[in-house]
Amino acid sequence: MAVYLVTGGAGFIGAHIAEALIRRGDSVRVLDNFTTGKRANLAHLPDVEVVEGDIRDTARVCQAMARADYVIHQAARVSVTQSMADPATTHDVNVTGTLNLLKAAREEGVKRFVLASTCAVYGDNDDLPLKETSAPRPLSPYAASKLIGEVYCQMFQRAYGVPTVCLRYFNVYGPRQDPNGEYAAAIPRFLQRMKQDLPPLIYGDGLQTRDFVYVSDVVRANLLACEREEAAGQVLNVTTGRDVSLLELADTLNEVCHTHFTPRLEPARAGDIRHSRGDGTRLAAVLGFQPAISLLAGLQQMLR
Repeated sequence: MAVYLVTGGAGFIGAHIAEALIRRGDSVRVLDNFTTGKRANLAHLPDVEVVEGDIRDTARVCQAMARADYVIHQAARVSVTQSMADPATTHDVNVTGTLNLLKAAREEGVKRFVLASTCAVYGDNDDLPLKETSAPRPLSPYAASKLIGEVYCQMFQRAYGVPTVCLRYFNVYGPRQDPNGEYAAAIPRFLQRMKQDLPPLIYGDGLQTRDFVYVSDVVRANLLACEREEAAGQVLNVTTGRDVSLLELADTLNEVCHTHFTPRLEPARAGDIRHSRGDGTRLAAVLGFQPAISLLAGLQQMLR
């Protein structure tokens, strides 16, 4: 039985990954400091071993890494806005924490180390759809920290022989995504306001576009990245290849929820990118991956 370490495994995406691994019979260990992760996300998974700790704590990292075959690294400080206000902490968590994990993975001889990266590394880039070869232009400390994490992963493969894969997530959504707080993602935040009989709140003119990927597709990409030999050393977009404006998203939510809200527009936020749409050609070639869930189907599943 393979042992998987899922960092940030009590978070939105991490808990879905842990659940999928448990379902297929793997052994799962979660490392989470519960700053944003929730114990409730793991409550239905009694077989998961939980190590409470921070990825910046080398002793805790080594404890969690013991006997691990695969590492799926989801733990991060992910808010763009928060990173603009406090770049040092974002760097410390996302860069130093990743380096700690890579060092421990090397010592343990793990078979694969999969990093959750982000499409934010591309920044505002007119080269749409965005390919893995597109020039990175990070607009925030968050995006910069993820790009540095990718560089460390690739270096550890070349210099130390640690097989790594970097997955650049586009805009992930799905059940159990936290709608609360200033830094919440668009879809759960829109849905929460609409359930409160309030219009969706959009920062900017609403014409900015995003490539929304359902969480089960992201989980599948992570598992394939662990399994496919040809994935080692790759940087891969996890994308649907389709972009939707935030105004179009609001219209789709109105359709699904049978409502008629007109979004409220607020000033744009620093560090937010304008347009985002990924190219999934390399993902399909390397992992044999095609997205299975459309935006409409995903939103319907979330509501159910």
